[in-house]
Amino acid sequence: MAVRVRLRLRSKTSQEVIETSALVNSSFEAESPQLLIPTSLARQLSLYPPPPMSSIIEVGTAGGPVRVFLVREALYAWVITGDREVGPKLADVLISSTEEEVLISDKLAEEFGIVLLAIGSGNGGLSTTPRQGEV
Repeated sequence: MAVRVRLRLRSKTSQEVIETSALVNSSFEAESPQLLIPTSLARQLSLYPPPPMSSIIEVGTAGGPVRVFLVREALYAWVITGDREVGPKLADVLISSTEEEVLISDKLAEEFGIVLLAIGSGNGGLSTTPRQGEV
């Protein structure tokens, strides 16, 4: 069962704010907190065309290697639940011309305190555990 959360994203440079859903993907392993976003969302956040400070990197996917734009520390993200918001968390952005859904990396999920429970059956759900100093 896929687990999706509601996110509020704010571009660090343009201050554009968007709310969207995102897939929590434990197999999206990253060295830093990252979001993979489609080109259409990058446009809305004024991150596409990619800023001059971006780079092109190759990432491994289930379908094989894919080239994406990497924009370091590009936006602030909040997880929005029924009773609270967790964040902001500063995240790198990967911009994909092939992906249609926002994906949360393992490191960003950990930053949010997201814990996936019984993800195979869907009976466990999602827990966002506040970290010290968060509500």
